[in-house]
Amino acid sequence: MYAVTGATGNVGRSLVRTLAAAGVAVTATSRGITAADVPSDVAHVRSDLLDLESLRPVLDGASALFLQNGGPSAPLLDPHAILSAAKASGIERVVLLSTQGVGTRPDSPFYGVVAGAIEEAVRTSGLSWTILRPGGFHSNTFAWADSVRTHRTVTAPFADTALPTIDPDDIAEVAALTLLDDAHAGRTYELTGPALITPREQAAALAAALGEAVEFVEQTHAEARTQMLHGMPESVVDTTLAILGAPTPAEQRISPDIERLLGRAPRTFADWAQRYAGAFH
Repeated sequence: MYAVTGATGNVGRSLVRTLAAAGVAVTATSRGITAADVPSDVAHVRSDLLDLESLRPVLDGASALFLQNGGPSAPLLDPHAILSAAKASGIERVVLLSTQGVGTRPDSPFYGVVAGAIEEAVRTSGLSWTILRPGGFHSNTFAWADSVRTHRTVTAPFADTALPTIDPDDIAEVAALTLLDDAHAGRTYELTGPALITPREQAAALAAALGEAVEFVEQTHAEARTQMLHGMPESVVDTTLAILGAPTPAEQRISPDIERLLGRAPRTFADWAQRYAGAFH
């Protein structure tokens, strides 16, 4: 059996479907998961990575664990306790969804220190492990959905700074591959999309998917920071804005890992926009 944390997130939801389609037993978990969130043949258990006792029923009987690194809650996690419980439950392999920032922003309090410590806990857990380090997600643009629906407008900073954002479904396919095949043990994969794309170009791709004009309005750094602080810790906001506004060469590098692992090119943002255009109508 395969245990999937963060199963209602952009990666976890797709991963659960991918594993179920492969015919393997899956237990999906997140804080608010319901039967409607998973295929009919997938078990689901509500749990919280911050509450180890709630996680134990997810781990029991599983042989492999997909561990989401907690996102904004990552500083509160006890990764050693989670991994010890996983090992005691009989889990042999863990695939960690980490972040590219561990490698590119090692001095960042969140990306380098907190997320880096979670990676180190996985490496020293005594379990077979694989670490996935994606860059920014195509699906981050869901944050624009309300303004696109109501005003056909996108508001974002750094209009013409490009990053190789990635489709979460591609991350999920790699996660499934590495969960199902221990040949990837001890490997760290950097995952990006196939090309650099700017926020202005993303807005244009959404307009093409909708068949309607979408206006792009560029925010200042200060405006973006104020908005992001409503939902994210300050250390995460400041490093995220640094990545978005002044990416390093490593953050703009297009990784070959998706194509090497899946035997095809990563999906483009335009592909993603076509599939999820309904969220922006």
